[in-house]
Amino acid sequence: MIDLLSYLYPWIKMLHIAAVISWMAALFYLPRLLVHHVERTTPGSGSEIDQTFQMMEEKLHRVIMNPAMMVAWVCGLIMIGLGMLDFGAVWGWAKLLGVIAMTVFHVWLGKQRKAVAVGQAKTGRQYRMANEIPTVLMLVILVAVVVRPF
Repeated sequence: MIDLLSYLYPWIKMLHIAAVISWMAALFYLPRLLVHHVERTTPGSGSEIDQTFQMMEEKLHRVIMNPAMMVAWVCGLIMIGLGMLDFGAVWGWAKLLGVIAMTVFHVWLGKQRKAVAVGQAKTGRQYRMANEIPTVLMLVILVAVVVRPF
């Protein structure tokens, strides 16, 4: 089995990168949708625009974010199993902690989407601030993996 996975490694890595790109795009977009949702309508009101935002947020989360995260994790775990992440160095742990933090943010966004749908939204400013979190985590992960300063 390890021989097969080693042979497929370039494909697994490619799929991992594609999934991460899709996941990151969704993590950047959902907070922006939440900002516009809370600033352009009354969340949970059932108005036509409220329902449109809810549909967009739900589909983004269910159809793009969740599958992309799962594929990124599965491919990442396969690569860890193949020894591609160095846990003897700080950078390997920094990447893993960054990905775990990204996953926690993903779950938090899912809860926020549901809260907005029932009218329990945070402010547009709070969602704008939350929108910076994936950028910071992405930079931590990229520095850890590409630069490997530690």
